[in-house]
Amino acid sequence: MKLLLRYMNVQDIPQVVTIDRLSFDLPWSERSYAYEINEANYSHMVVLEKADEAMAARGWRRWMPHLNGRHGGGRIVGYGGLWNIMAEAHISTIAIHPDYRGRKWGEILLAGMVQRSITLQAGFVVLEVRVSNTSAQNLYRKYEFQTANLKPKYYRNNNEDAYDMRLDLGRPGLHTRFAGRLAALHASHPFDDYYSTILPPLKQVGENIS
Repeated sequence: MKLLLRYMNVQDIPQVVTIDRLSFDLPWSERSYAYEINEANYSHMVVLEKADEAMAARGWRRWMPHLNGRHGGGRIVGYGGLWNIMAEAHISTIAIHPDYRGRKWGEILLAGMVQRSITLQAGFVVLEVRVSNTSAQNLYRKYEFQTANLKPKYYRNNNEDAYDMRLDLGRPGLHTRFAGRLAALHASHPFDDYYSTILPPLKQVGENIS
C-alpha cells in the first residue's frame, strides 16, 4: 500500500464529498470544492490518496502526474483545506473516511498543512474544533496548538461551542520540534508528499500562488 499527499483536483470532488457527508452534518457542496480548487487563490486543498498494489508497484513514475495536479486514480481516504490570508493559515476542514480512521492518517494531513503553512511563511495556523472533540484537540496540542478563546454556538447544526486553537509558527524552536515530529510520522507511516513544499498547480481561473 502506498499513501500520497497531494493537491486536490476536480476529479477528486465526488470522493471528497462522500467523505465530507460521512463526517459532518453540514457538508460542503461540490460547487464549493470546485471554487476552492479552481478559483480561490488563497486556498490550498489537499487529499490523502491510497494507491492499490498494482499502482504502487509501478514505482516513482506512478506519481509524476501529481506534479501537474492530475488525478491519480487511487482511493481518496482523507482531505483537508487550508486558507492562507494575510499571513495567517486557516485550516478550514479536515477529515478521514470512517473506514480508515485510527491509523494516524489524519495526522499526516495535519502535518502536511502545517508544513504548507511554513512554506507559505505564515505567522500562525488557526482552526476551530468542537469542544466535545477531545481526540482532535489532543492531536492539535501534540503539534503545539494552543486554545486562544471560545466561540459560543459556533456550529449551526446543534449550537455547540468551538475552541479557537492557534499555532504560533514563530515560537522559538518550533520548526525544529515540528521537523522531528514529521520525521517520526514518515518513519511510522511512510507517505510521498507532493503538497507541503511543492508549487500548486495553476488555477483554471486566477493567478497561481506559491
